[in-house]
Amino acid sequence: MRFSLIDTHAHFNLPAFKDDGKEVIARCLEEGIGVINVGTNYSTSVKAVDLAQEFPEGLWAAVGLHPLHLEEAFSFPAEVFDSEKYFQLIQSSSRVVAIGEIGLDYGSLPSEKGKAAAIREKQKRALGAHFTLAEKVQRPVIIHCRDAFPELIAFFQERRGKIFSGVVHCFTGDWEEAQFFLGQGFYLGLNGIIFKTDLDEVISKIPLERILVETDCPYLPSPQKKGERNTSLNLKFIVQKIADSRGISWEKVARATTENAQRLFSLSAPPFC
Repeated sequence: MRFSLIDTHAHFNLPAFKDDGKEVIARCLEEGIGVINVGTNYSTSVKAVDLAQEFPEGLWAAVGLHPLHLEEAFSFPAEVFDSEKYFQLIQSSSRVVAIGEIGLDYGSLPSEKGKAAAIREKQKRALGAHFTLAEKVQRPVIIHCRDAFPELIAFFQERRGKIFSGVVHCFTGDWEEAQFFLGQGFYLGLNGIIFKTDLDEVISKIPLERILVETDCPYLPSPQKKGERNTSLNLKFIVQKIADSRGISWEKVARATTENAQRLFSLSAPPFC
């Protein structure tokens, strides 16, 4: 199957899609949109793998523990990252193309300094363990970062010399921060947040060969679908916004970002229709 677009970050494994997720995935594939379905804890990572097995012509999986799930969150219990358990899950399927969604999230830390510091350290340890796993299985990482870019940059600097690759998903940093991650060989993922945050400088300056497009569905709907559940079918609006910001064609952005996804995640399908 050939793809006109690849959504490099979706969550069809979450409760928002429990009733019709498979139908939406099938429609995406029919319209030439490939999807990387991203885990946020062990149960959703298993679900991502199961779905990727069911749709082998254009749905892939990423597995990992989101930093917020180290504590009780979103009706899920707190989870301790078990590297061996995730390793076995990766080994169970060739459809796992990345380690993620992992990272640092300091956006809702408790006000008590001691508790906040403990959570920061727990997240850093889990991130380090995920990177070790990524190196072991030779997969790129999908990084989540909220209100923690200085700390994430410091984390990268501490690991200088290590070989790894990946994407900073839902990028919201400034151009200086973007340059740092680009210098590390990383890609930057752009989604509906670009309609809400002033990222025009970043969008215009990122080399086109280092941009990935994503929806983060069911979250972050584009203004064109305000009030609706987001899906990968809305990826076209992200592509159009990037094209408008750079003064180039929709087709050029679509082709480049699809090829970028193919390259980073070693996807097997032909890149562009």
